[in-house]
Amino acid sequence: MIADGKLATPPAPLAQRYLGEGLWTDDTLASAIERFLLADPARAFRVWSETRSFTATLGAVFEDARRFAGALRRHGIGPGDVVAFQLPNWMEAAVVFWGTALSGAVLVPIVHFYGPREVGYILAESGARALVTADRFGHLDYLASLEQIRPGLSDLELVVVVGDTAPTGAVGLSTFLDGADAVEHLPDVDPSGPALVAYTSGTTADPKGVVHTHRSLVAEMRQLGDMQPSHARPLLVGAPVGHAIGMLSGLLLPLYKGHPVSLIDQWDPGRILAAMVEADLMAGSGATYFLTSLLDHPDFGPEHAARMTRIGLGGSPVPQAVADRAEGMGILIVRSYGSTEHPSVTGAQHHEPREKRNRTDGHPLPGVELRIVDDDGRDLGPGEDGEILTRGPDLFGGYTDPALTAAAIDADGWYHTGDIGVVDADGWLTITDRKSDVIIRGGENVSAAELEGLLARLDGVAEVAVVAAPDHRLGEHACAYLRLHAGAAPPDLDAVRQHFEAAGVARQKWPEEIRIVDDFPRTPSGKVKKFVLRERRRKEEGA
Repeated sequence: MIADGKLATPPAPLAQRYLGEGLWTDDTLASAIERFLLADPARAFRVWSETRSFTATLGAVFEDARRFAGALRRHGIGPGDVVAFQLPNWMEAAVVFWGTALSGAVLVPIVHFYGPREVGYILAESGARALVTADRFGHLDYLASLEQIRPGLSDLELVVVVGDTAPTGAVGLSTFLDGADAVEHLPDVDPSGPALVAYTSGTTADPKGVVHTHRSLVAEMRQLGDMQPSHARPLLVGAPVGHAIGMLSGLLLPLYKGHPVSLIDQWDPGRILAAMVEADLMAGSGATYFLTSLLDHPDFGPEHAARMTRIGLGGSPVPQAVADRAEGMGILIVRSYGSTEHPSVTGAQHHEPREKRNRTDGHPLPGVELRIVDDDGRDLGPGEDGEILTRGPDLFGGYTDPALTAAAIDADGWYHTGDIGVVDADGWLTITDRKSDVIIRGGENVSAAELEGLLARLDGVAEVAVVAAPDHRLGEHACAYLRLHAGAAPPDLDAVRQHFEAAGVARQKWPEEIRIVDDFPRTPSGKVKKFVLRERRRKEEGA
């Protein structure tokens, strides 16, 4: 999984500072989960679902997690092995997540709507020995997808299925747990070693494996948890637990904050608004879409606004109009900046000046350092745009591909984000552009390179450029500009969708706009100026 079993080790003085300041501890992910959860195991664990609703205590779910860890050990899976799971926001996702951590194995969460193309790549690249998946969820047939890709997965030894059907060569979860001894003692695991690999789309066509250590994950749990108001209501989480945002806010932060776990398996604004009142929960934090979809729903009323007085937004662009609208309803907004690689770089507290927390992406969080540099690596001053470099206790340990690690993390431990930003005289950061070619749709990264590679295979297409277009619901969506061969008929959006479906690509990644051009704006060397296309679309929207 990781070349030579090595991660990018931070410089010794930096590691010593994190340890000395308590930003790093000797906790493993398992020991932190166990301690925070067992502080009050009587807290509620609830799932809202049309098919798998669930209510119990955290302690009861944790006992199943201990049995899952024991079942993994019974199958010879433990520290250093990789366990992947692709599940909606169900109780079983917590059992698998917590149980895998208790076993000492490395977790690989997979977003529940990923198709066979993405899932096959992730399982093969991570070297997963075990996969836990559902049989079906809505229109998604996970077992049919697995049948397509399993012949190419030489490392995959164990498939556990949640649902009514377990095909030949797989085992149902209840059968898997039968007779398993609950794990009572945690394995001896190096806290600086890998705990989890999160796959994220970036500038490459294939997802990148982002390796987080036990120390970086536990630091992030504290970092994000301490940024939230101590008196905040528990959060109803609809972001997928297979994604970093959903995983943190749904399965880890409630333990640290002393809250119940509250999950919903589909982001249905009407059902979420009803659940908020029924269980006295808040919702709407995360990517901008999670907030706007609630504000736009006809059922939204003062009783909901009263439960959303403190909202944190990040993971996708936050239009100023959205912040102004929310603030006018008494919903205080803070913006934050981070990534799967470095989840919590900047943020703010709700008591800080509105002008700062609404119009910038926050200030560096405790222990985090930030630099703005030019193309030659020289530091820039306040008001000057440049690439954002970060380092901090919650920074990832590297990619599964060592070449990507070497390109992204330098010898001094600075992570080169590929994002462009500016810092004001007070140290507040504003993101102004992205070097990395990514569309952030509803908080989910979509690789423009992946879409371009597929679109280039359409008949008649000579050249493709995919950029982010403004989207009032999702923040951004994919807009594909096509230059056609002479005389070729332009493809319509239905033909493009059929093409992507046949390729096994998740629907959330499909382009939502097709634009035909005679040629592209180019650099002197002939490279397409994507920033010009992005700016053109923003002006068309008045964004």
